[in-house]
Amino acid sequence: MKGRNLALLRFSAVFSVIGAVLGAHMAGAGSYAFRPIHAHILVVGWLTLFAWAVYYEVFTITSKKLASWHTWTAIIGTTGLTAGMWVHNLKPFDLPEAFSLVLYIGGGVTLLVSFILFLVSTFFIERR
Repeated sequence: MKGRNLALLRFSAVFSVIGAVLGAHMAGAGSYAFRPIHAHILVVGWLTLFAWAVYYEVFTITSKKLASWHTWTAIIGTTGLTAGMWVHNLKPFDLPEAFSLVLYIGGGVTLLVSFILFLVSTFFIERR
């Protein structure tokens, strides 16, 4: 495993640890304020990035640029969406509302683009 596959796998692992730590924190604190962030980190960050890492390991995509764009929009979008969700919903810093919304919505839109690029990439699978 190398290149985009490894990048997706490593980011998936980072998100899995963050999600597990958030889950442990919520259980210990008895507060579920992080529930939507925890869920998105695990579903999008851990499971989806992991699935895409496996996808690129199993299939050969004929368009390397498409695969590269998909990988980076996935990583940037997942990071932006989950960080934006945290900053916007829990307001841990005294940031302007516009900044948190741009991070949240920008991350979400970037992630949506990533899902569309994934769909498109399925039409560029090398036949064996």
